[in-house]
Amino acid sequence: MNFTRLRTLVVDDEPFAREKVRSFLADYPDFEVVGDYEDGEQAACAILTQQPDVVFLDVEIPGKSGLEVLNSLPADSQPSIVVVTAFDRYAVQAFEVGALEYLLKPFNKTRFAQAIKGVRQKAVSLKVGNADSATLGLLSHSEIADRERVAIKSGSRIIIVRSSSIEWIEAQGDYVMMHAQKAHHLVRETMSMMEKRLDPGRFARIHRSAIVNLDFIRELRPLWGGDYRVLLQDGTQLTLSRNYRSAVRDKLAPSITWDYDSVARGNSQTS
Repeated sequence: MNFTRLRTLVVDDEPFAREKVRSFLADYPDFEVVGDYEDGEQAACAILTQQPDVVFLDVEIPGKSGLEVLNSLPADSQPSIVVVTAFDRYAVQAFEVGALEYLLKPFNKTRFAQAIKGVRQKAVSLKVGNADSATLGLLSHSEIADRERVAIKSGSRIIIVRSSSIEWIEAQGDYVMMHAQKAHHLVRETMSMMEKRLDPGRFARIHRSAIVNLDFIRELRPLWGGDYRVLLQDGTQLTLSRNYRSAVRDKLAPSITWDYDSVARGNSQTS
């Protein structure tokens, strides 16, 4: 699958600790480990030369401590830092010098997932925040006349996605996740902004957190309260909220009577 890749360094003087972080990161395909280091001098040099998006950084390491590494970095070269240490006494200092998360050893996968959530949002924000606005502006202008293409920013790249390949889009905080068949793109836009970029004849908002390509809808099934279950061609199940029901009906099946109360009456008929 195609993700916005977050280039990641792991810094710890204990091989087992580095391997643990690596193994936990294996569950997150958008994090790509591009190197691991065992002392602060190596880490500081690697951060400046490789310019990673994320660094998992131990505090008590040879050469320079993790906090000294952070202090040595220029403000415009600092990635998202997760401080990993067995000592809670460094927490205040770590956050003062720019750490985003603080993992206290030994940590489990649940705590690691909490750290990943915050890091992912910050790191992706930094990557997409450096977009070439002039280039994107030209692409966006062309989309007004031709909505068959959608331009999105991924790292230093601008990716052109054929709108016909987009199956559905879901809200994820300040971002949206675009599911385009086998590719998945995390984009820093609101659902309303994305909706305006898409062909209203092909796409419909079915929920406050979901936009769907009508060509990929396989079936609609009534639910309690006037909502509908939306089944896509690949088996994905979404919900059509009753607040968006009329607009979807007008686009998809205006000539068919939608039986909103069929579930309440015990009617299992599929719409």
